[in-house]
Amino acid sequence: MWVGQNRSWVRTVLLDGFALPQIWGRTLAVTALSIGMTVLYEVVPPLHYSVTIAPFTIIGLPLGVFLGFRNNSAYDRFWEGRKLWGALVNTSRSLTRQVLTMMHPIGGPPDAPKPLELSKLELSMVHLVIAFAYALRDHLRETDPFEALAKTLPDEDVQRLRGEMNVPLGILQRLGEHLSTAYRMRWVHAQHVSVMESSLVSLTDIQGACERIKSTPVPYSYTVLMHRIVALYCGLLPFGLFETVDWATPLVVLAISYCMFALDAVGDEIEQPFGLDMNDLPLSAIAHTIERNLRHRIGEPGPASIAPVRGVLS
Repeated sequence: MWVGQNRSWVRTVLLDGFALPQIWGRTLAVTALSIGMTVLYEVVPPLHYSVTIAPFTIIGLPLGVFLGFRNNSAYDRFWEGRKLWGALVNTSRSLTRQVLTMMHPIGGPPDAPKPLELSKLELSMVHLVIAFAYALRDHLRETDPFEALAKTLPDEDVQRLRGEMNVPLGILQRLGEHLSTAYRMRWVHAQHVSVMESSLVSLTDIQGACERIKSTPVPYSYTVLMHRIVALYCGLLPFGLFETVDWATPLVVLAISYCMFALDAVGDEIEQPFGLDMNDLPLSAIAHTIERNLRHRIGEPGPASIAPVRGVLS
């Protein structure tokens, strides 16, 4: 994700953004086409033919509406993904607090120290919550999760997870098993079990909602149709501008085609918010924040903050 920086208005307008590197080829192609068509129109009198600007005005209005609708739909997916990862941060903190405060030997003295086995179980559960954030990131990005898991979990747990088809789901299963063990050992009250189980259910719901966004993109036929209409509109635009702007036709086509292609590209950029594009969600930074917060709660040194690389957080 591109993080905000204090930049001048001129630099923001002229240098920043991602759209131009993505669309410069098609924009220059349309502009070059308009230059050639303008030269022929002006030099060869028999080719003095124009369809006037009226058809492009009529088509431009619904085209702008469709582009706006598609970009709004793409942004809704982006914003829903961000809310889900915000909920992941909150649920991870809540579950860690529940593990550290609700688990203690039932019936023992209030001031008695926790058994060593219980303390190890608590640490294991917190580490699994940290691992879940990284595993969900890699699951959504279709990358290998085990490099990150090896830094958080013992080798036994890592090897066990290697056999899982869905690694985040395997981690949640492991957390549920630890909670069941604590209940059988009378280290957690039955009423608290339901509270902690609801946090595990929330993590499951978050994962399922993220998978729904990833596996259900904007219908491809709609995307193809938008690309074709924009390309056709920009390619034919010179025919409606010859009589009105004369030799300035290529400049006008350049400006309008940049706007149209850029709006089209923005929808493609944010449609899948869990990738590694410049404007996708910073899943690594969010997972890193979860790790720092949770390790601090159990008295372990947390990793240093992630700094943006060339203004981008991954």
